[in-house]
Amino acid sequence: MIPADAGVELARFSSRRYAILTDGFLNDRHAKTAHGVMQYGRDEIVAVVDRAFEGKRVSDVLPHLGCRAPIVADVGSALHFTPTALLVGVAPQGGALPAEFRAHILAAIDAGLEIVSGLHQLLNGDAEFVARAATSGARLWDVRVPPTDIRLFSGAALASSHFITLAVGTDCAIGKMSVMLELGKAGRAAGARPEFIATGQTGIMIAGKGIAVDRVISDFVTGAAEQLVLDASPDADVLLVEGQGSIIHPAYAPVTLGLLFGCAPDALVMCHDCARSAISGYGVRIPDLASFIRLHDALLADVKPAPVVAIALNTSSLDEPAARSAISEVESQTGLPADDAVRFGGAKLWSAIARAAAATPKRGRSPAAAS
Repeated sequence: MIPADAGVELARFSSRRYAILTDGFLNDRHAKTAHGVMQYGRDEIVAVVDRAFEGKRVSDVLPHLGCRAPIVADVGSALHFTPTALLVGVAPQGGALPAEFRAHILAAIDAGLEIVSGLHQLLNGDAEFVARAATSGARLWDVRVPPTDIRLFSGAALASSHFITLAVGTDCAIGKMSVMLELGKAGRAAGARPEFIATGQTGIMIAGKGIAVDRVISDFVTGAAEQLVLDASPDADVLLVEGQGSIIHPAYAPVTLGLLFGCAPDALVMCHDCARSAISGYGVRIPDLASFIRLHDALLADVKPAPVVAIALNTSSLDEPAARSAISEVESQTGLPADDAVRFGGAKLWSAIARAAAATPKRGRSPAAAS
């Protein structure tokens, strides 16, 4: 068994063969952990445990994820596909473990599988899980547990040689992580050297490192964001920092602000879901994008200005003609390049970042960012 403070170091173990547990959530947005790992992760997905879709493949239910793993009813059936780990594939509000998942996790522990969870409710804080893992030799990895050596914000990130781009947004769970991963693909295709910086549990599972900033003590969130920037590869030219929450989100705004100030961004990518006019579950009205951009400009003006250089729309609720129309309308309203990077690729938005990087001299910056 791995101790609870092992943190992100466990992500450096050899590749896994995942069975992903989504029982009842596979086609729900709260299964974003499962969806992200399926679409962008480097580990093999051998099965998904979800009784509602037993007998199908993931591609039958969510074809856009590009995953053909079989869907089975329970862990016992998943074992036929020889997984090495069970991934808890959901991220519900509050991060509590769904009660119906418990039996599946115990079965996986008894089978000796590593259990990987990004929930706030820790595997290593559950006496029964810990005792059963001690017997079977199963590993318990709580991805959200941060490292123990996070320091207060020092200002060192302000002198980083990287061009730092942060995803911000009008709400949570709108695709900020996916956007930055797609921009990373586009940057590499353009000959640049971008690095994705993971700030949430799913991003850590994909990147193999990072800090789940929403688990960090509030006074140290800016320090955690700064630490991620300072620990980035010196060979990278652009850092693509995964965003969290929204500055108008009643529950998650503090984490958003911690990233805005802590990673010392040079530029922002504004993310928005075309289907949302209010913060999910709270009814807070989302301002028009031009006003929302001005709000970010004002917030950062006296600290370190960081303009919004592109808008990433989530058009998944629209058919293609309506999506193209929405993109054009947002460009007209804001004067900024807009696109759906997940649906249509990240090249257009990457070009906006590259132009901003080329126009922003910074000590030690490589010209490759403008490729």
